[in-house]
Amino acid sequence: MKQCQYIIDLNSAKEDLFSSTDFQADQANLVLAFAERTTLDTLKPYAELKQRFPNASIVISSASGQISNCKLVEEKVVVTAIQFEHTPIKAIEIKVDPTHTKSYLGERVKNELVTTELTALLVLSEGSFVNGTDLIEELRAETNHQTPIFGGIAGDGYLFEKTIVGLNRDAVTNTIVIIGFYGNRLQFGFGSEGGWSDFGPEREVTMSAKNKVFKIGDRYALDIYKEYLGKYAEELPGSSLYFPLSMKEFPESEPVVRTILSIDEVEKSMTFAGNLPEGALVKFMKANSDKLIDASYKAATSSELVSKETNKMALLISCVGRKIVLGDRVEEEIEAVREVLGKDVLLFGFYSYGEITPNTKKVGCDLQNQTMTITTLFES
Repeated sequence: MKQCQYIIDLNSAKEDLFSSTDFQADQANLVLAFAERTTLDTLKPYAELKQRFPNASIVISSASGQISNCKLVEEKVVVTAIQFEHTPIKAIEIKVDPTHTKSYLGERVKNELVTTELTALLVLSEGSFVNGTDLIEELRAETNHQTPIFGGIAGDGYLFEKTIVGLNRDAVTNTIVIIGFYGNRLQFGFGSEGGWSDFGPEREVTMSAKNKVFKIGDRYALDIYKEYLGKYAEELPGSSLYFPLSMKEFPESEPVVRTILSIDEVEKSMTFAGNLPEGALVKFMKANSDKLIDASYKAATSSELVSKETNKMALLISCVGRKIVLGDRVEEEIEAVREVLGKDVLLFGFYSYGEITPNTKKVGCDLQNQTMTITTLFES
């Protein structure tokens, strides 16, 4: 496995960051390009990428900040190209109708990607309309809960207007791209940590429809949320990233974090990145920078692959909420990952509206919010 990484700015100028020895652009199998939606709308990088990597599956996704091998990048496209030597891949693009829940995603995955040789799936999904819980449940079902699935939900900076993703074209709305990896030569490691703390009383979701919550306890969800946000209430939905919810579907369940995607002032509801069923127990959450950075260190430790192979990579998908809370210290969580994984691992990724990572048994997947989620990989 060989890689290269470079940056394209709004003037189409290029800055090379990394290239493996003997990397050949025309032999690259997979190209992943991340940038803010407004940057992608202006630059439209597909034509340039196709010219440079004519034989690759090219995936372009909007983000809320790009992670390169050496730093956080904003208002530029970070391009990472991979030349697999022993691992076939196949990518598909699925359109989502925001007016219907049926996407035929599971059918497409089953018919076009699932074989006995499938070893993992990488998912990059639009984040404006897709219900993340429904997405991962369908993927888990079609892979019999045995295939590691990782990836993330596209971002839109702090705008929350629309997210875009594209396969072998410039990114567009209402799109999901899924990439299958095949054979036994590609090795994976996974880690995901949050670092957030609960505060306040535990409350019950009393009225909801999948990922839309209308009432918590006997009050409208938006009213009680605004009360907790105080001065931040006028900045919703963006300010909700400071205060996500911890959710337990059942009293004995492990808690997961849920982030708000949008609000409705008329019906006083909140739409989250994943489902919050009626009867679920929720708490407000908060964090400080030190705990978030420490969580990134722990995620890297969990994902680390011990090998003499020098061409290793790490896909970092961190939530935009962490970026907001960390502020000027945001690069410290990337530096924490680098400290653990070492200088020989190529870092790439983006800040997202949701993270997808295998469960603790390294199979299937869970939807996370407000985490640093890391996938390390190399070919043996």
